Amino acid sequence: MADRIVEDTLESIPEIPERLQAVLIASLKEARERLEKGESVVPFTALAVKENLFLESHPADDTQQCFNLARHTVQNVRGADAYALCYDGYVETDDGTKDALIAEGGMAGEPEGYAIGYLYEEAKEEGAFPKVTSQPVYIGPAPNFMMLTPDVPAEPATEAEAAEAEATDAAE
Repeated sequence: MADRIVEDTLESIPEIPERLQAVLIASLKEARERLEKGESVVPFTALAVKENLFLESHPADDTQQCFNLARHTVQNVRGADAYALCYDGYVETDDGTKDALIAEGGMAGEPEGYAIGYLYEEAKEEGAFPKVTSQPVYIGPAPNFMMLTPDVPAEPATEAEAAEAEATDAAE
């Protein structure tokens, strides 16, 4: 997925919501582990539903097809409040083009998403693995596949949660 560029048009780094930041970082760590084991990083989404993070791969023939698959997955999931789409790509820097693991994502109902990444250098010797940074860099704003998803909580998982939600609604 090297032909997707997320442009940084901001002069300062915006504050990324804590929940989304956790999903983006978890996705980057998963991708880094794969890359450091010598595996390829097939684009995947990470969907945050309550306290769980669900991963789904999106193998495709081209970049647009991958993004279409990811968008479809994100827009049709129930109960998720944040997501990340993670892939192996590149970013343009003052020092030229750099390889990067990129995670871009958003939160339900928010107008814009964010992209962050881990820069890495390809292995110089055969049999060696790429060297991946552990400090994420802000790449820029990104599309939010959840922009039209209402910010509603997932269905209660237990009867106790349902009763608690009902009591809260009645009190308001």
